[in-house]
Amino acid sequence: MSVEKFPTEKLSTQKSSFDRRTFTSVVASAGAVATANALSAKSYGRVIGANDRIGVAIVGAGVIGTAHLNVIKKLKEPNNLLAVGVADCWMTRAEQGKTLVEATHAVADYRKLLDMKEVDYVTVATPEHSHHLITMEAMDAGKAVYCEKPLTHRIPQAQAVMKKQKETGMALQVGVQGLSDDSFITARKVIREGILGQVVHAQIEYVRRYDAKKGPWRVPEQVAEHTAKPADLNWDAWLAGAPKIDWNPNHYFEWRCYSNYSGGICTDLFIHRITRIMQACDLLYPRRVVGMGGIWQWPDGRDLPDNVEMICEYPRGMTVYVLGTMSNRVGIDHLIRGYRATLFFTKTGWEVKDKDGKILAEHKKTGGEDQHLHHTNLHDHMRSGVPLNCPIELGMAGVVAVNMANESWKSSRMMAWDPVNEKMVPGDTIELNRTPDPS
Repeated sequence: MSVEKFPTEKLSTQKSSFDRRTFTSVVASAGAVATANALSAKSYGRVIGANDRIGVAIVGAGVIGTAHLNVIKKLKEPNNLLAVGVADCWMTRAEQGKTLVEATHAVADYRKLLDMKEVDYVTVATPEHSHHLITMEAMDAGKAVYCEKPLTHRIPQAQAVMKKQKETGMALQVGVQGLSDDSFITARKVIREGILGQVVHAQIEYVRRYDAKKGPWRVPEQVAEHTAKPADLNWDAWLAGAPKIDWNPNHYFEWRCYSNYSGGICTDLFIHRITRIMQACDLLYPRRVVGMGGIWQWPDGRDLPDNVEMICEYPRGMTVYVLGTMSNRVGIDHLIRGYRATLFFTKTGWEVKDKDGKILAEHKKTGGEDQHLHHTNLHDHMRSGVPLNCPIELGMAGVVAVNMANESWKSSRMMAWDPVNEKMVPGDTIELNRTPDPS
């Protein structure tokens, strides 16, 4: 049996606009222009050489922030990093983060770190609703950014961040670290070469099984311990642009359960999955999206579903199905269906099989879903213009898809993307071009 094996390689995911056709053409030449773009006139305040130390600031020292702090700590020597400072609106956490990563500064106001010339890039690891504020201020201050997924909480926020990134030229890595696994960029290559034939469908999932007594993202022990606000926690700063309310430990510790701060399963988990399929299949904005599910098992005051799924229809003429349940961890195959063959993602990479099960092509992955690799990719981009694994265009398109799914669930209407006005609208209020555009 002859099996075509595809070598490990890095292809750019850079795109220059909202247009798929432009995206595809830019990808082909991105490697040649990456360094020029990285060192453009509006880019870094100083050129970072291959041997120069990169100064990093971390904003947010909670659960996810601590994970990033551990990454930075491990990469300090091999990647020549300087941990300049840690910011958190809860000063206790900022001090703990400073100690963990052996940083120079601990502050409650992240803007103090943005004023420090030693800082070259900022890691944003706060709740979703404040991503856009910190990211835009960091870019205005001349800092590159690693922004945790999702890029932003809402679509208009993502559009504002994209505009700011184009104005400043600052590097922005979106924290969908699964794209540091080369399975998806190499899958795109084999799909483009036509081995699958016409691609018509993809499916993927994110499933978990939470404790029956406390449900997704509930931490009752911490809530009970902090019925009174800690004296050194700036609650108004944490709320940022969200509606002003009195101290609420449920909202602070369990923010993923509330729509003022998060999109729940769709924005916290589905964003990992849909972005992978987008990269593999050359997708940006969906034409229509349906989101279905409900608060079925944990009606505990949350206002976001605990079980949800979405179907996205894309202009190229294909649909993407994403399953999400927090009540059962039995998943489904992650795959892409074409007329001639099917691409199956595996633990070690991917395989393409025809209708009889014959393997037509396969790939053994390098990299993985790893924050260390994702940060290193940003460091390499800052030093030598290596293409970002998850640039802002992919981050923006992911925000659109998952927000459309949430709005569909909430409104009980199919949502559509208005490409002229670049906004989400009810599906029955716009005339859609249903002719496939596989270019």
